[in-house]
Amino acid sequence: MDKRQKFMERVEKKRDELIALTQDLIRIPTLNPPGEYYRDICEYLDKRLARLGFETELVRAHGTPGDSDKYPRWNIVARYQGAHAGECVHFNSHIDVVEVGQGWSMDPFGGELLDGKIYGRGACDMKGGLATSIIAVEAFLEVWPNFSGAIEISGTADEETGGFGGVAYLSEQGYFSPARVQHVIIPEPLHKDRVCLGHRGVFWAEIETHGRIAHGSMPFLGDCAVRHMGAVMAEMEASLFPALAKKRTDMPVIPEGAKQSTMNINSIHGGQAVPEPGFTGLPSAVVPDSCKMIIDRRFLMEENIEDVEGELRHMLEKIKSERKDFSYDFTPIHSVNPTMTDKAAPVVTTVAAAIEAVLHKKAEYVVSPGTYDQKHIDRIGRMKNCIAYGPGILDLAHQPDEYIEVADMLDSAKVMGLALAELLTGKPAKP
Repeated sequence: MDKRQKFMERVEKKRDELIALTQDLIRIPTLNPPGEYYRDICEYLDKRLARLGFETELVRAHGTPGDSDKYPRWNIVARYQGAHAGECVHFNSHIDVVEVGQGWSMDPFGGELLDGKIYGRGACDMKGGLATSIIAVEAFLEVWPNFSGAIEISGTADEETGGFGGVAYLSEQGYFSPARVQHVIIPEPLHKDRVCLGHRGVFWAEIETHGRIAHGSMPFLGDCAVRHMGAVMAEMEASLFPALAKKRTDMPVIPEGAKQSTMNINSIHGGQAVPEPGFTGLPSAVVPDSCKMIIDRRFLMEENIEDVEGELRHMLEKIKSERKDFSYDFTPIHSVNPTMTDKAAPVVTTVAAAIEAVLHKKAEYVVSPGTYDQKHIDRIGRMKNCIAYGPGILDLAHQPDEYIEVADMLDSAKVMGLALAELLTGKPAKP
């Protein structure tokens, strides 16, 4: 029997094991923020991967945003050294999940299997992808035990809040240097027939409008910062949002709406703080002297970050020139440039060939609307041969009743394993 066919049969036989592993990972509620149970999931993965013969290392990202003794930022990096010298293929998955939110019809951390789907927060984003990569590697090692090179699997912290306690920290420590790792696959849920080449850029900033405090019964003696922020929102609606809608990209971004520049008002708050739960008193009569807005601007390869920031500053200066007593502070918070791996890169062509071999269709090339940890591997690690490829439907991420289909995980495991076979044994994935 051809080894490729033997490998795919091994994956099918591991169906129950794949389901159980995915359920176990979902049942560890690694909510971020604040960053709970990171150590627990790393220790679970440590036992699982050490049993396979991986050398494992738990790495705490000391001093990174969010790291504390109560919520330490733990990561795991595991390496399996092959029988001969060669290149290293690294599968990187984040271990954190976002808040549960409302609208669930089942336990968000139950990992329930229903009609071939596993439900739970993080099922598709991206504990299903992590489980898939582990099963793919297990089956690969059973069929090709004497491969050349190395395989690494990592579970990393904080991707949902920027990745600074995870891949960014590990990149700074050299874990993703081109001397150590030559190919990176991130099993984000971009659909099993797609190779994700990269992502749009992001620019976050805080806008604060200023006023003057006064008694609420005499607002004419004060200056309402919330009204000033209302002028900012009005100008955004009148000029900024229409201008962004006209900016289009040649990047293969999905979904269709993300082929233009976008901006989200992430939060807005003015005046008194929200009372603590259980407080039954009334608010005081005060004119708010501060109002703050956080904006999340996503931009395209055709734009540059200086123009993105300048566009916002120009808007605020226009308001200032037209509105009496308008004053503001503008504070950039976070930015990432767009990134896109070349379609001719080895990891791209290899995974695309494996998709065709398993699914009998040409791979689709896409770009993610939001950033993920490829940004750190590219920017800090200087590793360009990196893609996202994994099972799951992107639209389900962060939604209630999030799920991943078992059949999609099995197919993606086959793709991952055939890609390993070509990269580490020289055996091409033939359709």
